[in-house]
Amino acid sequence: MRASQGGATLIELVITIVIISVAIAGVVGAFSLIAGRSADPLNQTRAVQLAQLYMDEIISRKYDNATPQGGVPRYSGACNIGPEGSETRSTYNDVDDYQGTSDSPPRSAEATLTGYPGFTVDVSVSCAGGEVGLPSSQAKRIDLTVMAPGSQVFVFSAYRANF
Repeated sequence: MRASQGGATLIELVITIVIISVAIAGVVGAFSLIAGRSADPLNQTRAVQLAQLYMDEIISRKYDNATPQGGVPRYSGACNIGPEGSETRSTYNDVDDYQGTSDSPPRSAEATLTGYPGFTVDVSVSCAGGEVGLPSSQAKRIDLTVMAPGSQVFVFSAYRANF
């Protein structure tokens, strides 16, 4: 008489290994998808910080080149867009001088900003008084487009009124 032996056969072991391998592949795939998207919130935060830096710099400038320091008396000419003459980023003195600015890597008026590799910033300025209930020449809209690594695009807008 033979005694009954317990254990797993070779076929059972192979089937178990195949099932565990398929399960691990699914879990690893899910983790890689999550890890790939974990940079999105970081890039969003950095894009907002970058846009804030640019907006602060632009909004702090005068409304127009002919606007006196302090804004009084108020500028009464036409809405002109673009730098006057051969101005450079370090000599921009009014909001519309930034029209067409495109920085990659991002920079301030003085130097390249560190910590933003792969980011690009484009600036567009337009006359927009009618959008905010003013005559067309009395407000300018600043549109910032921040492109983050991974082809994420963030658009920010602000208005600068003539006051």
